[in-house]
Amino acid sequence: MAGPGRVYIVGAGPGDPELITVKGLRLLRSADAVVYDRLVPGELLGEAKRGARLVYAGKAPGRHAMSQDEINRLLEGLAREGLVVVRLHGGDPLTFGRGEEECAYLLSRGIPCEVVPGIPSYVAASAEHLLPLGSRGYSRVYTVATGTLAGGTPLPRERLEAAMRASDSLVVLMAASRAAEILGLAAETLGPQAPAAIVESASTPKSKLTLGPAGELAATAKPRPPALIYIGGAVRWRLDTLPTGRS
Repeated sequence: MAGPGRVYIVGAGPGDPELITVKGLRLLRSADAVVYDRLVPGELLGEAKRGARLVYAGKAPGRHAMSQDEINRLLEGLAREGLVVVRLHGGDPLTFGRGEEECAYLLSRGIPCEVVPGIPSYVAASAEHLLPLGSRGYSRVYTVATGTLAGGTPLPRERLEAAMRASDSLVVLMAASRAAEILGLAAETLGPQAPAAIVESASTPKSKLTLGPAGELAATAKPRPPALIYIGGAVRWRLDTLPTGRS
């Protein structure tokens, strides 16, 4: 009897199909089955080889095609058929992507698993809109936080406040539904003029940048998901260095 196949947990990158890694693209093109997320660009699915199984396992706010347990079991089942499987995540699998949970589940059941990193959305958005999280003189310490925990639970306000106080720059992922709350907290913690930015649909044709003081954005901004919020030095660099209208 043939042994189990192999599963590769691959980061597809932030939305631009050209930002997948060379290794990730090679694995995608050779896979027997591809299990993919909601934010994976459709152009990448076209790179799968003819006859490969394509299985949608996307999760949207309040709507999951599969639970995480179902995804884990699906990956195991495909591998036990002797298939080479690519589990394609938007962004990076280990940046609030639960790729580590999937790989640990498979390894605990004797199925070979390898994680291939991808460019996270916040890295792509920083480059696309020139919001440098590691800029000398502006942002020597930065924090990346999730606005929403597993199961849809909000990250507690005290954790966000502590991150704002401890970092030169803070970027919050999965932030669309809590944008007003997060920006309002920034205005309370750092002052209403604290520099802030919202990036919607980073690294896609729909990408949009909104800049302004945290207090103003808290009152006016209603971003559509997926959205990121930047607060602090990264935004200050951009405002000090570039015309505010450039995006």
